[in-house]
Amino acid sequence: MAQVIEVKELGSKEPIPGVVIFNLSKSKSVLTDINGKADISKFTNDEFIFFQNFLYKKRQFTKAQIVAQNNIVFLELNVEGLNQVVISASKFEQSKRDIPQTIVSLSANDISFANPQTSADLLEGTGNIFIQKSQLGGGSPIIRGFSTNRLLITVDGVRMNNAIFRGGNLQNVISIDPFSIQNTEVTLGAGSVVYGSDAIGGVMSFYTKKPQLSYKDELFFSANGLLRYSTANSETTGHLDFNLGYKKWAFLTSVSYTSFDDLRMGSHGPDAYLRNQFVVTENGTDVLVDNPDPEIQTPTGYNQINLLQKARFEPEDNLSFDFGLYYSATSEFSRYDRIIRPRGDGLRSAEWNYGPQKWFMANAQVTKLSSNSNLYDKIHASVAYQNFQEGRFDRDFQSTLRDIREESVDALSFNLDIEKKLSKKSSFFYGAEYLYNNVNSTGRQENIESNTIIPTVSRYPDGSSWQSAAVYTSLKYKPNPKFVFQSGLRYNHILINADFTQNNQFLNLPFNDADVNSGALIGTAGIIWAPSDMIQWNLNASTAFRAPNIDDIGKVFDSEPGSVVVPNEDLSPEYAYGGELGLKLNFDNKVIFDLATYYTFLDNALTRRDFTLNGQSEIDYDGEISNVQAIQNASKAWIYGFEAGVEVNFSEALKLRSQYNVIGGSEEEENGIEVPVRHVAPNFGNTHLTYKKGKFELDAFAVYNNELSFNQLAPSELSKDYLYASDENGNPYSPSWYTLNFRAKYNVTKQFEAIASIENITDQRYRPYSSGISAAGRNLILALKYKL
Repeated sequence: MAQVIEVKELGSKEPIPGVVIFNLSKSKSVLTDINGKADISKFTNDEFIFFQNFLYKKRQFTKAQIVAQNNIVFLELNVEGLNQVVISASKFEQSKRDIPQTIVSLSANDISFANPQTSADLLEGTGNIFIQKSQLGGGSPIIRGFSTNRLLITVDGVRMNNAIFRGGNLQNVISIDPFSIQNTEVTLGAGSVVYGSDAIGGVMSFYTKKPQLSYKDELFFSANGLLRYSTANSETTGHLDFNLGYKKWAFLTSVSYTSFDDLRMGSHGPDAYLRNQFVVTENGTDVLVDNPDPEIQTPTGYNQINLLQKARFEPEDNLSFDFGLYYSATSEFSRYDRIIRPRGDGLRSAEWNYGPQKWFMANAQVTKLSSNSNLYDKIHASVAYQNFQEGRFDRDFQSTLRDIREESVDALSFNLDIEKKLSKKSSFFYGAEYLYNNVNSTGRQENIESNTIIPTVSRYPDGSSWQSAAVYTSLKYKPNPKFVFQSGLRYNHILINADFTQNNQFLNLPFNDADVNSGALIGTAGIIWAPSDMIQWNLNASTAFRAPNIDDIGKVFDSEPGSVVVPNEDLSPEYAYGGELGLKLNFDNKVIFDLATYYTFLDNALTRRDFTLNGQSEIDYDGEISNVQAIQNASKAWIYGFEAGVEVNFSEALKLRSQYNVIGGSEEEENGIEVPVRHVAPNFGNTHLTYKKGKFELDAFAVYNNELSFNQLAPSELSKDYLYASDENGNPYSPSWYTLNFRAKYNVTKQFEAIASIENITDQRYRPYSSGISAAGRNLILALKYKL
């Protein structure tokens, strides 16, 4: 027993799992388990033993020193920002100080304390990411004025973006279970050199928990269970995960289930947001009824299940094989912004639902972290298969016809990432990627009286394919601790094939198929200069691109009331050219300022514009004469902003953290006039005052947004005036808002903890910019967590 030690956090005395313990030559190493314990019998009595974890300052001891401390080692938290090691910048671990771009990191402890309902809410809590919601079952991130298919999502290094990621708001991020996430890294700004198409505005990298080996001759078992309830939408959540660890094999199973009821908005705010009436169907007839409680947004409830199964095999210290199965499924849920659209004195739609959103992924990865090869020191390869399923069905008020459209995407991916150290001062990274997507899409119209079904135009060309092949390389040069230079290049080639024969019986397009064959060469270069411990400058310049996908060239859908988007085969990639300048000021770890300013020019931008089909500017779509539009390379955009963060450490226990974002931008219309960009969010931020000591952790925080006036709204938003409040002239605008919030965590025992939060204490009624649903009113959240 004298050989088993405990590693704990200085101050809180909490055990620290995942601490690497090794000798000077790194020929021996062990890892602390979930209880912070490790067996150090393999080390000799006189050699130095090093303790390292990216959240804590590195320490070294001899066995005699550890015995003198009652076999307990205390590590001090690294005050200057958590997660000092990041992976997403090059696919391998690097010091955060060596990355010229801004990367926002969240650890498992951050996520556990924030206790988010979805991964979209998790991202919103960073203070750098704005979240738009069209319904409760949603969350579309906006980063530095870009969103949807101009942002990239990865899960365990695997690209989640697929061939039908659209320019309209996306909900796919909610498929990622926040309970299964170990850490999250968000790259603010372009990431196309490493990640390819779509990574214009940023990259959201989610890393799920890894199975933990035993490192002993006995089974290592751990488990976590959680129950949670919140009042604003009567959320009930249950979660369970457990780990089985052996010397070379480990298995992790995770299950989460959540049920949401209709969401209640706040009591103090614009009356325009109230839900005064809704549609019910009585005896086969649609009837408009008064809402007995207009603050209840009916219908918005849904449920979701998330499953994760992972396995890890480590035949030797520096070689690992990882296997993962991921599954997420929602129930059907109403698209709230569509079911509140007015028509005359009533409502336009009797129903407008998204079908179950399902995501499945299977991946296999191999990583070797040490080699004598001339070609690599570290190598990582992965292959993955994903299946995405989504659908939508809608029916007009008192109509007997229900339109149903369903999509399925099969996505295959292969990635190879390599690091080679050229010298003590320079490292070389390179890799290759291949992606293949196949899209299946169907459309049908159902008569709810006669129960007859007839085929109709599908949303996408059925059987279409999208392929991407790429190679990339980057160089890191660090001649001394004060200076780092990083640069990179990527070449990407895109192939698209779409067959419109099936849809042409409804649309009569002037073509039966569309083929895209295009390439893109992009690059990045950045420097970090730290003349002293107090000052660090970051400068980065980059190009990025987004290649057209099946959604761009082949989609058919009603983009807005009275308009329909039709296919367009004549598309090419859009390019972004940007720069970022950052400054970090650290005053003895007591006060830390993190400042950044950026500018991006988007050229040849893919945007929705008026179009003609066979010379016609209007066609009949789903029984309505609609204006014809198509995605076109027809615009330019200029986006700029400033980000400011401050951290004040009053003491080891009491800290203040604040983040504020200023964003602006314009895009060019057909007539050459510049107008506001749709996805440029209002200025926003948050401020947290935290206290952590012993068994308690407290957080009092405020979240706030500026106003977007009528003149600051994009033209596409003006056509959706029913989503906005009205100013003194009767024009739509997005009012400013704030919330005051408080959360607390108490470790009742070593295994049992309780988390309680009260959000929007003053019960504000607000609707974040461009959202179709109002945010939660006063909300009490209670969670009980047990770990074994």
